[in-house]
Amino acid sequence: MSYYPLTSIPDYYGIDALLTEEHKLIRQSVRDWVESFVMPNIDEAAQNHTDLPNLMKELGKIGALGPYIPEEYGGSGLDQISYGLIMQELERGDSAVRSAASVQSSLVMFPINEFGSEEQKRKYLPKLASGEMIGSFGLTEPNHGSDPSSMETYFKDMGDHYLLNGAKMWITNSPLCDIAVIWAKNEEGKVQGLIVERGMEGFTTPETHNKWSLRASKTGELVFNDIKVPKENLLPGVTGLKGPLSCLNSARYGISWGVIGAAIDCYCTAVQYSKERRQFGKPIGSFQLQQKKLAEFLTEITKAQLLCLQLGNLKNDHKASPAQISMAKRNNVKMAIDIARESRQILGGMGIMGEFPMMRHAANLESVITYEGTHDVHLLITGLDITGFNAF
Repeated sequence: MSYYPLTSIPDYYGIDALLTEEHKLIRQSVRDWVESFVMPNIDEAAQNHTDLPNLMKELGKIGALGPYIPEEYGGSGLDQISYGLIMQELERGDSAVRSAASVQSSLVMFPINEFGSEEQKRKYLPKLASGEMIGSFGLTEPNHGSDPSSMETYFKDMGDHYLLNGAKMWITNSPLCDIAVIWAKNEEGKVQGLIVERGMEGFTTPETHNKWSLRASKTGELVFNDIKVPKENLLPGVTGLKGPLSCLNSARYGISWGVIGAAIDCYCTAVQYSKERRQFGKPIGSFQLQQKKLAEFLTEITKAQLLCLQLGNLKNDHKASPAQISMAKRNNVKMAIDIARESRQILGGMGIMGEFPMMRHAANLESVITYEGTHDVHLLITGLDITGFNAF
């Protein structure tokens, strides 16, 4: 038994009929790249705790970095459903690959495009879109995860520059980044964004080791020790938590699509295995308990697909609320991690082997269900939207 490449995705409700030909071409091109570049290498990378070589430049070549950024700044000017489909196909390969593209797109390029000066857009966005430059995003701190309003990173106005101090942690691509979009408090206690560049004195990015999750992704810290940040590196277009939270909304939307890809990978592998693995004289797929699992997988994937498609329509019309995005992120990540775990059982002992994707996806999704808003926090966001009462 060996890993079977995916030739089609589950489409039980004919959702493809609601996509444009451009959507389907984009999806297919990213799927082909995942099959040729990610699938042959991802198990070895995850086993050895190494990233895929030249990943960001490869993602840039296929237009997966900031695809909704306007073409004049190096993006492709695509819509939000295209972005979602790209994230879905990347995460079918591995959450680490989607995370790299998601951080670059939604947490670095998005704020520069939305809140940056014209000079900042032209300086950074084209290089970020091509993967020539790697970005990271600094919001979470050692003592402040779900409560960003209590962040301790701060900067002072020193006349001709800002002086930045503090630290961020659990940062994707931190050890590799050329720039980092940092959220810190000014002297009035208001949150603002700064672009910190590799090479600025006092800026270090120690790597986080010994992870059991996202092992094919570089994770680390961002440490600021009396960094002199030029005043032109301040993002001028936003003040307050609206800035970083809007970035997270974009990233959470991408996650809600991405994890469908992980679930699809596990589902398709389980279906194929159940048809070929024989016990008691017949394929295990002929037994009721296995059919129950597979039927539930397909039902949950279909529900997640419909949820994301409508959310993408709302995003395209600028009508998607943060609470709606939270609902999709929470529901779909839970769906994916449940399918990864249950599909592993269908494969029995083979399910723990690197030749099959279940354990790798399940371990990765343990991070995804926590980052950019934990499972429980998203539940309370929905609760607040329902009742009007803040339970935080």
